[in-house]
Amino acid sequence: MPLLEEILPGPLLERLIAPRVELAAGAFVLYWMRTAVRAHENAALDTAIVAANALGIPVLVYHGVDERYPYASDRLHTFILEGARDVQAELAERGIFYALNVRRPGHREDALEKLSGDAALVVTEEMPIEPLRGLTRRLTERIETPLVSVDTACVIPMPLSRKTHDRAFAFRKATADLLAARLTRPWDEVDPEVHFEDPPTLYFQPVDIAAAHIPSLVAECDIDHGVGPVPHTRGGSRAGYARWESFRANHLSRYHQRRNDPSDLDAVSRMSAYLHFGHVAPTRIAREAAMFESGGSDKYIDELIIWREMAYHYCFRVEDVDSLKVLPSWARASLRAHEEDERPAIYTHEALERATTEDDIWNLGQRSLLVHGELHNNFRMTWGKMILNWRETASQALASIIDLNHRYALDGRDPASYGGILWCLGQFDRPFTPEQPIFGKVRAYNTASYASRKRIDDYEDLVKRPLFAKGLRVAVIGAGVAGLECARVLQDHGLEVHVFDKGYGPGGRLATRVQRDGQPLAGVLFDHGAQYFTARHAVFRRFVNAWEEEGVIARWNAKLASIDSAGNLSPKDLDGAPDRYVGVAGMRALAEHLAGDLNVTQRARVMAVSPERRLEFEDGRVSEPFDVIVVNAPPKQAEPLLATLSQPLAQLASEVDMLPCWAAMVSFEQPISLGIDGAFVNLPGENALSWISRDVTKPGRDPLYETWVLHASAEWSEANLERDREAVARDLLDAFFSATGLDPVATEHLVAHRWRYAIPAEKRDEVAAIDRDARTVMCGGWLGGGRVEGAFMSGRAAAGLVLGELCSDDEMLAPEARASSTMTHTAAQADLFL
Repeated sequence: MPLLEEILPGPLLERLIAPRVELAAGAFVLYWMRTAVRAHENAALDTAIVAANALGIPVLVYHGVDERYPYASDRLHTFILEGARDVQAELAERGIFYALNVRRPGHREDALEKLSGDAALVVTEEMPIEPLRGLTRRLTERIETPLVSVDTACVIPMPLSRKTHDRAFAFRKATADLLAARLTRPWDEVDPEVHFEDPPTLYFQPVDIAAAHIPSLVAECDIDHGVGPVPHTRGGSRAGYARWESFRANHLSRYHQRRNDPSDLDAVSRMSAYLHFGHVAPTRIAREAAMFESGGSDKYIDELIIWREMAYHYCFRVEDVDSLKVLPSWARASLRAHEEDERPAIYTHEALERATTEDDIWNLGQRSLLVHGELHNNFRMTWGKMILNWRETASQALASIIDLNHRYALDGRDPASYGGILWCLGQFDRPFTPEQPIFGKVRAYNTASYASRKRIDDYEDLVKRPLFAKGLRVAVIGAGVAGLECARVLQDHGLEVHVFDKGYGPGGRLATRVQRDGQPLAGVLFDHGAQYFTARHAVFRRFVNAWEEEGVIARWNAKLASIDSAGNLSPKDLDGAPDRYVGVAGMRALAEHLAGDLNVTQRARVMAVSPERRLEFEDGRVSEPFDVIVVNAPPKQAEPLLATLSQPLAQLASEVDMLPCWAAMVSFEQPISLGIDGAFVNLPGENALSWISRDVTKPGRDPLYETWVLHASAEWSEANLERDREAVARDLLDAFFSATGLDPVATEHLVAHRWRYAIPAEKRDEVAAIDRDARTVMCGGWLGGGRVEGAFMSGRAAAGLVLGELCSDDEMLAPEARASSTMTHTAAQADLFL
C-alpha cells in the first residue's frame, strides 16, 4: 500500500499533521467531519477523496452531533444542524455519502469506532483544543485503522510554523512569505471516482436533516435548553456566504475606519461563527478579501490571518490553554503577587451569566452574548478584563471568562477564542507599568474608560434590539421551580413574561412554613415540602454552585439513618452520596431568589384558558390574549387548563397519577436527642411515616427551637386523604414516637399540611411538552422526575421549546431578526413533541 504523503498534492500535503501513514485495505475512507462542515475548499475532505481514489473505494462522511460535548446547548446544536442541512445537500450534489448521527435518547449508539474498523483510513480536521484534541487521541488509541488530521481552519497551514509566537508583529514577520504564496492561490477541488452502489452499514440510524424539524430534534437531546438559538445568525454555508458577500460589497472598504465601533453592526463581518464551525472556507474569504486593494481589506486580512491564525498556531504547539500556566512568566508572577488585592465586588457566576452586576456597561456586553450569541471584538477585551476584578483569583476569573464565552458565543470554543481570552490576562501582550491593583503588570481596562470613548447609548440600543415581534407576551401559570426557571430563561432572552400563581408566595413545594411573627430567623421554621435537593446534572450544578456562593443555599451535612424496625435507627453510609442542599433560612429562599426579578402575580388562581389564550381568573377577571402559554401545574390541575388549548397535552396530563403526602410540622418544648438529623422510615405493615427530619439542624435555622417535619407515606396519605388536619397531625406524631422508640414529650406547635399532588406514581421519560400549533407548553417537577432538580430542568427545557419554536417561525420574530431569504425551514406541523 502507498504512503499517504506520496499521493497527496502539495496544497494538501502541507496541511497533513501526520504524513507518514501507510494506506490499508478497507470498505471506504472515513471522513470524520467536525469543524469543517462544508463540501468545498475542505482539505480534510479532499485528502479523504485522494486516498479513496487511490484505493478504488468510496468516501463516507460521518458527522456526529453529541449531547455530551461541553457547553452543548440549543444554540450550538441549532447552528450545527443548520450547517448540516447545507452540507448534506452539497455532498449529495457531489455524489458523496453523508451520515449524520445526532445523539439523543434512543439514539446513543457509539458508531464511530465501528465505522473506523471498516475503513481503510480515517481522516478528520485538526482542531488543537480540548475536547477535540483528546477525542482524536482516544479514537487513535482504540482503533487499528490509521487516522490522520488535516488543517482546514487556516490559510497558513499550522504544520508549517516552526515555533510559537506570542506577539502579532513576530508572527506577521515570520509568516509573510508563507501568506504571500497562499493568499491568492486558487483551490483545486478533487472529485471522487468511486461511489457507493448500496448504502454502507452504519451501526446507527442516520438523520435526514433536510426533512427534519430542527427545533424538535434539538429538544430531544439532553443538553442545556436554557441557551436559545440566535435567529438572526443562521448556521450553514448559504447563510455564511450571504453575510460575507454583503459585507464585502458594502462595508469591507471602510473596515479599518469603522471596526472599533461596537454600535456599528455593519462595521465588522460577523463571520467568526461560520469560520469556527467551518461553514465557510477561510481560504476563500481571504482570497476574496485580497481582491479589494484598500485599507479596509488590508486590515481585514491582518485580523483574519495574523491575529486569528496566530492563536491557532499557538494552540497547535501548546497544551492546557484552559489554565494560567500558558501565560508568560511575567504575567503569572504579577497576577499571583496581586492575588490578595481587595476586589471592588465579588459576583457569583450566575450574576455574571445573567448580566445582573452593578456595572451597566459590562452587562451590555454580557447581554449581547446571552441574547445574540456574539460580542464585538473590541468590547470583548474590556468585558473579559473586568471579570478579573470580580472573582477572588485569576484562576477563577479565567474559568468564568472561558465558561461565559464558550457557553454563549457562537464563535467560542476554538483557538481564536483562547487568543482573545488569554490576551485579557497578559498573553500575546507585554508588561505595563506602573503596576495596577489586581492586574499588576497586565494591561488594565475598565468599562468607565471604554464608555468615555464609545457611543454607548447607540451600543445599548443595538444590544437591546428585540429578537421577537413587538408585543409578544408569554404567560406562565404556576410559580413552582419549573415555572420560575422557564420564566427566567425566557425573560433573559428578551421576552415579556408574566407569571401567575394561586399561592401566597412562589416556590410550590419549595415551601417554608413560618409559625411565629417577625423575621424568619426569629421564628419557628418548617420545610414542609421538599426537604432538600441534590445536583447531578451538570447544568443544574452550575447554578447550585452559584447559589451556594451567594448564600442562598447551603449544604446540609445531615446524619441520616433508616428505621427498618421500631426504635432501631441504622446510620446510613453517605460516602460517595451526592451532597444535599437546603435553602438558607428555609427552602423558600431558593424560590424567592428565582422569582427575584420576575413579574410574578400571587393569589391569582387561573380557572380556565380560552382558545384565544386569555386567562380567566377565579375573581372573574379575564386577561388580554397571550402569544404563548406555559402551564406549570400538577397534571390534574393542568388538564382542565389545557383542554381548550391542546387536546394532546390535556391527554398527556390525564394519564399521569400523582401520589399525595401528608406532612406534620412539630416543635417540641425540649430537645429531642436521636443522634440523627433525618431518617427514612421503612417499617413493615401499615406504617404512617416515610421520612422524619430535624429541621433545626439545617443551615440558617434558629437553634432555640426543636423543629421536626414528618412526612407520611404515599399509601397512608392516600388512605387518609380527606381526614381532619388536626387528627392527621396527632396520628403522625404518634407514629413518630412509635418509630423512634421515644417516650412522648410535650409540643409547642403541631400542624399538618396536605400535599394533594406530591410526587408522580411513575417516572416519565418526558421533561417538558409542547403543542406547536397551539403555542402551548407544559412543564413541572412531575415531568422531571418529582425532584427539585427535575423541576428546574423541566422549566429550562420548556423555555427551550418556546425559544426553539419562536426562533424557527419568522412571523414571531422582529423584522431585523428574521432569517435570510436564502434559508429554508421545514414547516412546523401540529404535533406533540416531548
